[in-house]
Formats: sequence, structure tokens, C-alpha cells
Amino acid sequence: MPRTDEQWQRTAMYVRHAYNKLSVRDLPLCLPGEPKECGQSAQQHVLLWAADLKAAAHHLIEESAPSHEDAAYYAGTLYWDKLSVLRDSSERQSA
Repeated sequence: MPRTDEQWQRTAMYVRHAYNKLSVRDLPLCLPGEPKECGQSAQQHVLLWAADLKAAAHHLIEESAPSHEDAAYYAGTLYWDKLSVLRDSSERQSA
């Protein structure tokens, strides 16, 4: 089922909020005129902030891991395992 613009806006706010919790950059949950005045849709905001959130999480792993090998495991092997579980769960829900 496709998301409504309202659902995309809410998701964008949640993702930006999560990003703010992990990042050194603290941005308001909504900038003036968002999402309409900047010319991007709420869905595009979700994609933008999700990419920023993924980068912030990856950076957190790199800074927190005791070794390069541990960082590679958490950002690589474990990440792909977790993503696979999410995809499988999503496929089962949509079936």
C-alpha cells in the first residue's frame, strides 16, 4: 500500500529526529518551508535523511569499535544480516 504525503512527512520527521540524536549537527525537525518550498517531496526528504542517518550510524560504528576488524564486522557482516531480516519481514508482511 503506497504511503500518503502525510505519512511521508511524518516518516521524514522521525528519521531527521533519529539523525539529530546521533549527529554532531543539530537541525530542527522541520526547516522553514519544508517540504514544499524547497521543491522536494516528503518522500525525497525521507530518502535524504535516511542517507544521512545511515552515514551517522556508520560513523558511530567506526568511532566506537575497538578495532578496524570489529568496525568492519558491525558495519559489514552484521549490518547485512540485519538488513536481510528486515527485508524478509517486509516481504512476508506484503504477501
